[in-house]
Amino acid sequence: MNCPYGIQGTMRHAVKIGLIGGVVEVLLSLIGMVEAFSQRDIIANVISMGHTLLLVAAFFIGYLAAKRTPEAGPIKVLTNSFISGLLVAGLLALLVITGGLINLRKVFINASPLLYSLLTFGMGKGSGLLLLLVIGAITTFLAGLFYLAPNLLRRVLLISFGSIVCAGVLQDLLRPTFALWGPIAVINEWLFTANGLTIQGAIGLFILIATFFLFWSRKGKTIQTGFRRLPSASQRILKTVSILILVFVLLILPQVLGLFLSEVLTIVGLYVLLGLGLNIVVGYAGLLDLGYVAFFAIGSYTVAVLTSPEIASWGFSFWEALPFAVVLGIISGVLLGIPVLKMRGDYLAIATLGFGEIIRILVLSDFLRPWLGGAQGIGRIPKATLGGFEFSGPQQIYYLILAGCLLVAFVSLRLRDSRLGRAWMAVREDEDVAQAMGINLVATKLLAFATGAGFSAISGAIFATKIGSVYPHSFNVMISINILCVIIVGGMGSIPGVIVGAAALVGLPELLREFAEYRLLVYGAVLVAMMLLRPEGLWPEAVHRREFHEEEKEGEPELFSDLKSD
Repeated sequence: MNCPYGIQGTMRHAVKIGLIGGVVEVLLSLIGMVEAFSQRDIIANVISMGHTLLLVAAFFIGYLAAKRTPEAGPIKVLTNSFISGLLVAGLLALLVITGGLINLRKVFINASPLLYSLLTFGMGKGSGLLLLLVIGAITTFLAGLFYLAPNLLRRVLLISFGSIVCAGVLQDLLRPTFALWGPIAVINEWLFTANGLTIQGAIGLFILIATFFLFWSRKGKTIQTGFRRLPSASQRILKTVSILILVFVLLILPQVLGLFLSEVLTIVGLYVLLGLGLNIVVGYAGLLDLGYVAFFAIGSYTVAVLTSPEIASWGFSFWEALPFAVVLGIISGVLLGIPVLKMRGDYLAIATLGFGEIIRILVLSDFLRPWLGGAQGIGRIPKATLGGFEFSGPQQIYYLILAGCLLVAFVSLRLRDSRLGRAWMAVREDEDVAQAMGINLVATKLLAFATGAGFSAISGAIFATKIGSVYPHSFNVMISINILCVIIVGGMGSIPGVIVGAAALVGLPELLREFAEYRLLVYGAVLVAMMLLRPEGLWPEAVHRREFHEEEKEGEPELFSDLKSD
């Protein structure tokens, strides 16, 4: 075909992406996600969570179609986005038509009449399918306009609409939290209904978020410059006040959020502790460690053996057992590091993975059962106490985990800017060059393994006293993989990135337990999207940000490029 805009020309990308997007949306419908999510409204009686899922997926497909348009001009971009939307909606319409002719429930149990009603908006096949095609085309057409929009407008729209979706998804948690505060309780009634946001609440939230980011985009640099021009004494006062406010907020969080959210915070905090330790090994030194859960297990079992009366009557308290856990963790880190000093990359990952499995199998073995409890584990681990205060429930153990996170974060910050931290980063960039510059690779690598293992042992010790018992199945290889995902998604080498990554990959799934059936599916989709759209992480370190974007073409719009920190 010689037509420059034929199916083999620029429209080919729209057709390909549209078909892929349509297949994805059909699969989301057939596995039951759309029907399950539709039980909750984002905006009451306007749009459900299931329809939002389909719209977000269609919008993303339209954006990709616009982005992949060769020699993009505005007309071609919008045309490709429009075509991709028609194909996405067309495949959904084909699903509804096929379901009316063939009983698909013999193969796909979720291909129910309710699903077809949701896809046709309860309007029947005629007008419902037409509306489906119109909405699909309009959604992707708007995605093309979004692609062509200025950076500032794209950033504001993305964050504002994202805030509405997040508020709707987390409504069951936000409503009770807001209700605890007298003045905010009025806002709570204005913002939420029994199921979803109110229309005026959604519009108000959009205007509020958009206004804030517009103001900050125009005045933020001026405010930062003005702060730098203040006298040193004034800067110190403002920083001190900010730190005190942050500390106050962190201290009152468990009392404000309640029991369930405090439990979620403790789980996130444990992963932050583990992530900060692995960040030393992987993020700073560039050593891929997949057996990191072994040190977590060593810390837990050390505290369990020394404090629990089930195995031996050592009679140690948590604080007396904690130093032993840290020391054993450090020794284990050194013992792991010695045989793998010459290994790099995939070989190092496989070796460390084997170390983690060795520890798990040893704990399960009959030989060590009299000391470690075998498959039955160790119970009756006493709670940590401090001056008569017992860290018993989530609202109490939160403070112990917070103290551990602050301590480990402080040590990590100091190490990052130290001579040793710079040596780790040199090893991460190029071991041969680092050795040629006089860096002792043996000592540097062993210190990285030992430091990360010590931090992991602290987390394991707190985990043991929090749960009150330890079992071998709590320390499988998936823990190591999850922690690695946390620091990759957050940003390797970035301490704030570890916190953000733990909140995104651990906190959000815990908050959405009602959709646990689709948890791993969404988890995997998020990881794939992150690697494609923002491989440097949500809050990357400056060096990694430069590495990932040094070859990026100037002026090329990226979906998340505007969210990079300054």
